[in-house]
Amino acid sequence: MNSNTFRMPAAVLLATGAVALIAAPPALATDGGSGAGQGTSGAVVLRTGLDVGLLNKAVHLPLKATLNEVTAPATAEKTALTVTLDGAEQGQPVNVLKADVATAKATADANGARAEANLAHARVHVPGLPALSLIEVEKVTSKADCEAGKKPVATSNVLGTVTALGKKVTLTAGGPTKVDVPGVGSVSLELSDTQTTSTTAAAAALRLKVSVNPLNLNVAQVDGELVLAEAHCESPKPAAKPEAKPDVKAQTALTSSTQGNLAETGAGSVTPWIAGGALLLLGAGGGALALTRRGRSS
Repeated sequence: MNSNTFRMPAAVLLATGAVALIAAPPALATDGGSGAGQGTSGAVVLRTGLDVGLLNKAVHLPLKATLNEVTAPATAEKTALTVTLDGAEQGQPVNVLKADVATAKATADANGARAEANLAHARVHVPGLPALSLIEVEKVTSKADCEAGKKPVATSNVLGTVTALGKKVTLTAGGPTKVDVPGVGSVSLELSDTQTTSTTAAAAALRLKVSVNPLNLNVAQVDGELVLAEAHCESPKPAAKPEAKPDVKAQTALTSSTQGNLAETGAGSVTPWIAGGALLLLGAGGGALALTRRGRSS
């Protein structure tokens, strides 16, 4: 009786162990996201940052304005920009810029970001000089191209003649060109400013540093900076590489190899026989227990 009682759980444990050895481990797989992003870009035809001083600089009026400023995705086309400053030019509107063509365009997606600004036959005015253009240009363009996976590119061009304060100007890439007009003021012009990094590009066709001191119209002095045809961009962020999925075939082969190694040690190929033997032992123990119970009942 004690012997039969001991063998039954032993047989059950042996059979359970055999089944556990036969079972194969499940294959696991993970998916990685791409994480790709869009680039950014923007363009502006004219940007002003001027300080207008009235009554011997007793009053300061900021003249900060932009024409056709866009960020991707967008396109703008406007050929005139009018600003009104109380106290300047006797309260009359100031036509800061007039042009035959003034366009800005910016695009951006996962493949790249691009921006472009164009001006043609443009004239820029500042308060105090209604009859004299601060600058006149025939054509200026700037482009910024940030293609995914490539080095960003920035280009700008000033085509045709340039006139500052009524004087024709010859621009050079070596440095700024300065124009002085007695009784009116001075303008410093810098040609084709471009900058690039590993992920960004920026271009400005013309930068002007202005110091104008007209003798009438209640304007004491105009100081600041103007930018013509500006474009910039930033490359898209690269897509994250997806995580490698485990090779199911390799895992199957590994499982088969493990089972083969178990067979070499006497634990793999004979496992079915062990399980069968365990079941036979279990049946024999059950039969013996039944006979014992019959003997007691009789």
